[in-house]
Amino acid sequence: MTEAEDRKPRSDEARSSYDPEITSEFAVPAGLAVPRTGGESETTSEFAVPQGLGAPQSPSPEPEGSAFSTPSTYSAAQAPPAFTPATGIPVVSLVKDAPWQDRMRAMLRMPVAERPAPELVQKVEEEGPAVPRVLDLTLRIGELLLAGGENAEDVEAAMFAVCRSYGLDRCEPNVTFTLLSISHQPSLVDDPVTASRTVRRRGTDYTRLSAVFRLVDDLSDPETHISLEEAYRRLAEIRRNRHPYPGWALTGAAGLLAGAASLLVGGDAIVFVAAALGAMLGDRLAWLCAGRGLPEFYQFTVAAMPPAAIGVALTVIHVDVVASAVITGGLFALLPGRALVAGVQDGLTGFYITASARLLEVMYFFVGIVTGVLVVLYFGVKVGAELDPDAAVNIAGRPVIQIIASMLLSLTFAVLLQQERSTVLAVTLNGGVAWSVYGAMHSVGGISPVASTAVAAGLVGLFGQLLSRYRFASALPYTTAAIGPLLPGSATYFGLLSMAQNKVDEGLVSLAKAASLAMAIAIGVNLGSEISRLFLRFGSAEGRRAAKRTRGF
Repeated sequence: MTEAEDRKPRSDEARSSYDPEITSEFAVPAGLAVPRTGGESETTSEFAVPQGLGAPQSPSPEPEGSAFSTPSTYSAAQAPPAFTPATGIPVVSLVKDAPWQDRMRAMLRMPVAERPAPELVQKVEEEGPAVPRVLDLTLRIGELLLAGGENAEDVEAAMFAVCRSYGLDRCEPNVTFTLLSISHQPSLVDDPVTASRTVRRRGTDYTRLSAVFRLVDDLSDPETHISLEEAYRRLAEIRRNRHPYPGWALTGAAGLLAGAASLLVGGDAIVFVAAALGAMLGDRLAWLCAGRGLPEFYQFTVAAMPPAAIGVALTVIHVDVVASAVITGGLFALLPGRALVAGVQDGLTGFYITASARLLEVMYFFVGIVTGVLVVLYFGVKVGAELDPDAAVNIAGRPVIQIIASMLLSLTFAVLLQQERSTVLAVTLNGGVAWSVYGAMHSVGGISPVASTAVAAGLVGLFGQLLSRYRFASALPYTTAAIGPLLPGSATYFGLLSMAQNKVDEGLVSLAKAASLAMAIAIGVNLGSEISRLFLRFGSAEGRRAAKRTRGF
């Protein structure tokens, strides 16, 4: 390159620096000093600290902590003022002499930030409660309650009460059909502690259920101080306690239950004996299957066959008896009313997973009963048994006998549920009242059986809830056996008989009626319990909160 060519671009560059017509809008104006840089241009972020403004320097780098740790730039002195709604924050006040179930239910429906601080009821060590042991005790108590048939809401309330009695705030219990879990977070800056327990075996023993309720009531009582060791000892005694009634008494109770049910639907003395023998034989066969490890589905199938076989046999040999009453009495001893009520109640209180599992269990049991009875009826029709599906069950004309039979049915049902002897009289009277109301509405008043059943079951739930509040116990021992006379045994039998005679449409109609009666029982019991809670003062003015979703979303 020549010297002239090298001089030319430099002159152009000089001219562009001073000629305003050819300067760029990004050029530095004349007279403004440009700070010197290190050579290459440095790209900075819009979040960079401006030059001349000193950023605060931390004394030493802190290690990375938990997601719940306090931010390093947070200062309580410089925190913004707390927001208070215009209506103010309501003061939550719980009635201390109310049953612990109601108090715990009210707090479980509250947000965690609005729950009142727990009042330390039980004496713990000076360094604080042993969190893992308290959570383990809570899970063991919840396991006994759930395995005994208690609904999910009351199991959560019991678990919450045990944790709060030992001073553990911010506890969240979770109950499903086979899994219990509980999480405890001491504060917003501490890591949570979670424990779980699986429920693998279920049994019906309301005596054990009542003992667990008394333990939870004592733990929640501020005047009764129970240490962790004492609570574990009492829980172990509850587990080791034997059933209050021996096996032969349970078999006899099953027979008397079937006989009483046969009297309810128009049977006589011969029908009573036949139904009782069939039910006792079915109970012994079910025990034999259980000892061999067969699932409950097959146990129900086998237990449903002897009453149906005896009814068919009496018809074949032309004995002048009401065969439908014999078979219906045997069905009363098998229908899973307890599981049905618990499943519907879980669904109505928002525990949909547990409710679905319970209702699926009820469906399997019912299918097992249907299979056993349907097989016997099918062979009975083939051998010439004259079974009339159009024969109406006679429940009118003998009110005194039927009331006595309903009370006997409730009494034997209570024995099968292994209830305490102190609760048997109350549930027997409750069952008699339920059948009296049903008979008055349906037989005398001409009201539909579904509506009559719902009202009678509502009274059962109302009286059961009031009795449980009076004795600070579970409501199940006062309600489950009392709904026995209302179970849809006859509708189930006539539906199965129609299907065995190839009258599928009539059978489905009768089975749909049985399902409607069963739902009426479950909803009525739950409604009666809720009505009793509406008029019982147990907490703040807001009471037990519930979700409001009445606009289709």
